[in-house]
Amino acid sequence: MSETIDLLLKRRSVSPVALIGPGPSPQEVETLLKIASRVPDHGKLAPWRFILFEGAAREKASHIIVARYKQKNPEAPADVVEAERLRFLRAPLIIGVVSTAAPHAKIPEWEQILSAGAVCMNVLIGAQAMGYAGSWLSNWLSYDAQVLEAFGLKPHEKIAGFIHLGRASAMPEDRPRPDLASIVTRFA
Repeated sequence: MSETIDLLLKRRSVSPVALIGPGPSPQEVETLLKIASRVPDHGKLAPWRFILFEGAAREKASHIIVARYKQKNPEAPADVVEAERLRFLRAPLIIGVVSTAAPHAKIPEWEQILSAGAVCMNVLIGAQAMGYAGSWLSNWLSYDAQVLEAFGLKPHEKIAGFIHLGRASAMPEDRPRPDLASIVTRFA
């Protein structure tokens, strides 16, 4: 088997709790974003964009998340609020993938949305090929208009995912994968 096939067969998400630094260098981030951008994109619309959360910007994002969480959940226990505070502080780099899908005369919006999902997957595969680990997450904040506005999203934009990247402090065991016999049919 080729190295690429082996990489894909071993690809595994690693929880942000298990991610440590250092994260990708600026040159590696640029390479990751180039890899991410090489996805099927009917009409060459590039119906996605990136927001990088790194360094002190993670702390700023953390304050936005906690303030909004406490506003929505004033009775939340301190340990839950602390978990929200740490949400963007664990991984050294978080790439927000923003879907900019919009109605188009020729390109279905659904295809644009799928393209943004492919971007997320390319980031994870590229990061693993570089020796990093990561997780593609959404969570409540991906659907909260106030958080998204504070992160710079326009009203029609949506978060396709927050990709948390770093080095794995420990690799988790692989999870059970679907039995192909239960998910594959052959059209006849």
